Amino acid sequence: MEFIVLYQWSIFIAAEVLSVIALLLFGFFRYFLNKRKVSMLFIFTFLVILAFEAILAFIFYQQTGEVSSFQIVIGIFVLYACTFGFYDFLKMDRWMRQKFSKWRGVDLLTEEDYRTLQRQKDPKYVAKMYRTSATLHLVVFVTVQSIFWIYGTANFAEIMHYLSDRSWIEVGIAELSPYPNEATYSIGMIWAIVFVVDFIYSWSYTFFPDKK
Repeated sequence: MEFIVLYQWSIFIAAEVLSVIALLLFGFFRYFLNKRKVSMLFIFTFLVILAFEAILAFIFYQQTGEVSSFQIVIGIFVLYACTFGFYDFLKMDRWMRQKFSKWRGVDLLTEEDYRTLQRQKDPKYVAKMYRTSATLHLVVFVTVQSIFWIYGTANFAEIMHYLSDRSWIEVGIAELSPYPNEATYSIGMIWAIVFVVDFIYSWSYTFFPDKK
């Protein structure tokens, strides 16, 4: 257990690298070598690694007794894998089939894939997809931030106080914020910036669609 606590970040990074390798090997065995049963082993490996990361965060919490940035980062990665990650995997899977189709000289794309690729050229469809993505991001963002604030405040009245008086943002100190500790404060503030940029970018496809 001491080894896990000492090398927590190294173990997490190694797990993430292995998960990416597992997904790439899935595509290689499934579409290049045409070994579908073997390819499913790599999907299973990816899921095992994902479960391992969640267990790792739980073990670390048991050892330290507190919520740290390490656990929050793992939670975000696991949450991403269960939400946005699924759709990103479908995109990556389609991309791999496109590449392996050229290399093998065999069409691995389905009619639905071609319809999807054709729709992606439609500005209205692209705008709709980005709106959906932005809405999902909004739901996840508000949910997680609410958990942070509930954990770091005493009651609902205190939460409303921080919402009405946002001077704590300018101060930039975790102790004067609605976040429970420095780790959640740093992640919450950085995520807020990323969310605003992503939300504006996503809706730009609706207000300023591509005319092509």
